[in-house]
Amino acid sequence: MKLDFHSHILPGIDDGAVDLNDSLTLAKALKNWGFERVTCTPHITALHRNTPETIRPAFEMLQEALSQESVDLDIRLSAEYRLVPETWPTVLKENWLMPIEDKYILMELPISKPGEMGHIRPIEEFRKVRAMGLIPLLPHPERYFYLTRDELLRFIDEGVEVQSNYGSLAGLYGEEVRWRVNNLREEGLISHYGTDLHNRHYVAVLSEWFGSGNTIVEE
Repeated sequence: MKLDFHSHILPGIDDGAVDLNDSLTLAKALKNWGFERVTCTPHITALHRNTPETIRPAFEMLQEALSQESVDLDIRLSAEYRLVPETWPTVLKENWLMPIEDKYILMELPISKPGEMGHIRPIEEFRKVRAMGLIPLLPHPERYFYLTRDELLRFIDEGVEVQSNYGSLAGLYGEEVRWRVNNLREEGLISHYGTDLHNRHYVAVLSEWFGSGNTIVEE
């Protein structure tokens, strides 16, 4: 199965698709690249304080639009949970966890400022999720320049799996990120891939990359 574990294609609820037309453009690109099932993972962060109640109507809107447009793309509902004090404790308290493929929770670190996690310690939170019978999935570790290889290996030892971005392989975030993701791939540390699709710029970069003979990793 050709799966996308990570996308921001729901309309108007985070920094991804701005409206339904934008969402349809992104969804059609995913279909054209060959994806069969796509998990919608809008941010739950200090800036985008989404809840299942704000995410579900956007999901249903896109689902209906795909049906009307006869776009045969299976979309699923989840979220990308950032480990910050403004939202993560509430996610656990209110049981807002929506697993990907019934078992994975996409747990994001701050991209460039680890201090934003405040008192939160990632390993402790990964253990909480593991205790629920779920698997912590760390998105795009190649983009966390402050995260050392040893720290990442400690996460993996705790049962964390790694999801890297096709965009990282394509150079979307620069050459340093591409170098880092290729190292992770060569070491066999990547368990899953996702597009992390946000906008039409991502579509342009990934269309060129997939069009150059690169393929989707089947799960």
